[in-house]
Amino acid sequence: MSIAVEHIATDQPPDDSKARDLDYGWQSGNRVQLLENGEAYFPAVFEAMRDAQREILLETFILFEDKVGHELQGILIEAAQRGVKVVVSLDGFGCGELSPAFLRALAEAGVIVQMFDPASKTLGIRTNWFRRLHRKIVVVDASVAFIGGINFSADHLGDFGPEAKQDYAVQVIGPAVADLHHFALAQSGRQVRARRGWRRRQQRPSPWADEHGDGLVRLIYRDNIQHRDDIEEAYIHALSQARQRVVIANAYFFPGYRLLREIRNAARRGVQVQLIMQGQPDVLLAKLAARMLYDYLLKDGVVIHEYCQRPLHGKVALVDDEWSTVGSSNLDPLSLALNLEANVLIRDRAFNQQLYQSLEALARDHCQTMPAKRKPRLWLWRLTVGFLVFHVMRHFPALASWLPAHKPRLKPIESPAHDV
Repeated sequence: MSIAVEHIATDQPPDDSKARDLDYGWQSGNRVQLLENGEAYFPAVFEAMRDAQREILLETFILFEDKVGHELQGILIEAAQRGVKVVVSLDGFGCGELSPAFLRALAEAGVIVQMFDPASKTLGIRTNWFRRLHRKIVVVDASVAFIGGINFSADHLGDFGPEAKQDYAVQVIGPAVADLHHFALAQSGRQVRARRGWRRRQQRPSPWADEHGDGLVRLIYRDNIQHRDDIEEAYIHALSQARQRVVIANAYFFPGYRLLREIRNAARRGVQVQLIMQGQPDVLLAKLAARMLYDYLLKDGVVIHEYCQRPLHGKVALVDDEWSTVGSSNLDPLSLALNLEANVLIRDRAFNQQLYQSLEALARDHCQTMPAKRKPRLWLWRLTVGFLVFHVMRHFPALASWLPAHKPRLKPIESPAHDV
């Protein structure tokens, strides 16, 4: 018996040629709610799924067989059994340890499970490291959507212990959900009906504005085809317009020179610029790489905090008192040049203030602030290593693209005769 698991390569455009270049504009009349950590995220997502009547679309980088993964599995199975169409897209690296029994239970209930770029281990090591499906999107009944950096794993809950992650997502209700729904369908390979007058309709005032809210929301994403730089360009544009404040909280921070320059230039203009980095990283290299950039930023007035309570996994930012972004994209070469990512841009003063208050409390209560004038220590070594690391990281995506593991293939797989 075959498990109904489809293997997709969403590095490639959708089959529907009219949906090949998905470019979403600003949508008005949305209500956006900040969800901090699994304590807020999982109950909201699971409640929406339990109430689903027609469809659940889910994309995630990581799904573990822990208490969160098993609860999700049960909800999806129950939804599929009552006639809800359920499509689950998983990453072959982040979800590579899922057991055949776990996948079979979903498939036998009617859940469509798709695996992006699966690969078996070579000498016990997984080789499909790069160009990952790193997005975290859930859309239920095309009426409510969730997007952010939170995976379906118990390490996003505080009771996981010292390694529990600090992270953020948003719930969106309103016209922008149609864009997220359209995008999720297209990227999962489902049939998508082309929309005539797409851009023109986006500019009209939404009839939902009074019902849902007044937040402007825009979906942006990066792929390895036509939208390679969209997320990076959104950051650069927002930073170039900053006049009052900038707060960036990002787990893996090693951006290119253009983005670094805009951060520095904002501080030089007198903008209050704060960066919140990992102080207790789950990947030590991430902390070492970010620290290579500290002197460059500190000397121009950027304030750098290191979050020390637990690993920081967030990918959020705000500029002035209106613009914000939440999503899956880190500010490092993997996210900005290789992975498949998605963020939402939000123009809403109330949401901006809510996010600002959350990040300010994080910086005040749980971070250590780097001294503005640090004593020069081993400066020549730091300069040399920083130069080498920076340029290796900048050119790494181009080099990595030549590796065979970066060319996803569509492969059917057969379930084993018995569980292993």
